[in-house]
Amino acid sequence: MLAVRLKPFIKYQTDEVVNDTLMHRHLCLRSKYLKRKVIVDIFYPKGLTETEARSTPALFLNDGQDARQLHLHDTLTKRYQDNNLAKVIVIGIHAGDRMNEYGTASHPDYLNRGRKAHWHTNFMLKELLPFVKRTVGCAHRSELTAFAGFSLGGLSAIDIAWHHPEVLSKVGVFSGSFWWRKKPANGSYQDSDRIMNYLIDSGEHKSGVTFWFQAGTKEEEADRNNNGIIDAIDDTLDSIKSLKGVGYSNDDITYLEVEDGEHNFKTWSQVFPEFLKWAFD
Repeated sequence: MLAVRLKPFIKYQTDEVVNDTLMHRHLCLRSKYLKRKVIVDIFYPKGLTETEARSTPALFLNDGQDARQLHLHDTLTKRYQDNNLAKVIVIGIHAGDRMNEYGTASHPDYLNRGRKAHWHTNFMLKELLPFVKRTVGCAHRSELTAFAGFSLGGLSAIDIAWHHPEVLSKVGVFSGSFWWRKKPANGSYQDSDRIMNYLIDSGEHKSGVTFWFQAGTKEEEADRNNNGIIDAIDDTLDSIKSLKGVGYSNDDITYLEVEDGEHNFKTWSQVFPEFLKWAFD
């Protein structure tokens, strides 16, 4: 059983044996940055020792409250039972004020949404990450640590990974909210008003970071520029173009476009195992 320390940070915890291969630790943590209690679920192989954990890849996951919809138990159980696949520790962070805690930490959008995103970043990097290192034993090495999320949670994940490559080397963005913008989508709106694209375009190549993107052809019907491609796909492809503009190559970027894929966990759960293979195998 993994050791537990840092008691003052923990409000409560429960441990559950899910099946013969999977353990689940349910935690309630006190965050001084978010100024609330944060629920965190940690999934790890049964019998994992702290020594083994140091070499086990770790995935931090926004919207951890949706683990059931993601079929995370089934996906991890299958991985743990397959000796040809790497074991993975998953740390699911339950969302709070989702519209304001997710987003881009340095730039709220034009409606001031995302104004707490810098606190979510601080919670992740200054509270949760050190806690996981000390109690679980993983996430000590950036090359073994990834971050992923869905929709706004995906935008949050790439924003944090983009600005902190020293701790996160892989990022997965499922149907990312790259529409997040400085201005309303009216007549004066330009592609450069998308905040994440602006942050990438004005940044620089960060060595060792790789990116995985997914979008579905039925996520929406909106086609802002009338080019026959829905905005969800257009915005994702433009983000990839921005990454290539600062020096990333096709080897650094994977894009999966799901035919008939929708903006929901039905689609995301189907492709999540593929993301894990990309990230850790």
